[in-house]
Amino acid sequence: MNLNKKKILAARTFNVGKERIIFIQERLDEIKEAITKQDIRDLKQDGAILIKEIKGRTKVKNKKRKRSAGKIRKKLKERKKNYVIITRKLRNYVKELKKHGKLSQEEFREIRKRIKEGKFKSKKNLKNYLEESRKWKLRKEEN
Repeated sequence: MNLNKKKILAARTFNVGKERIIFIQERLDEIKEAITKQDIRDLKQDGAILIKEIKGRTKVKNKKRKRSAGKIRKKLKERKKNYVIITRKLRNYVKELKKHGKLSQEEFREIRKRIKEGKFKSKKNLKNYLEESRKWKLRKEEN
């Protein structure tokens, strides 16, 4: 006998999915006669209808984790945005230096690699690096 409509009625009554509704085989005759939601509730109370427990992972929102100072992280989007802004600024600056002949092709490539690695935090930091590297190269050439 097809009790699909009864399962749908029971699911709607108890606000669960119809896959979770189980009918006891010995009491199918009583279930077949049930017409109203109240009949379905009575049958559940008598034990003719069972509802399966939810299985699977517990939802993250139910875990109630506290967000203390150590747990809060900066959003990746914000970090990436800052990285893009700084990287573009530094690349444009290095491009201008190369255009004016202040950097060789080899130095240009080396600095671009360092910019990509995130070695420089600002334009000022890059300028300091260039000054230091040039002083070091001059000392090396003198010796």
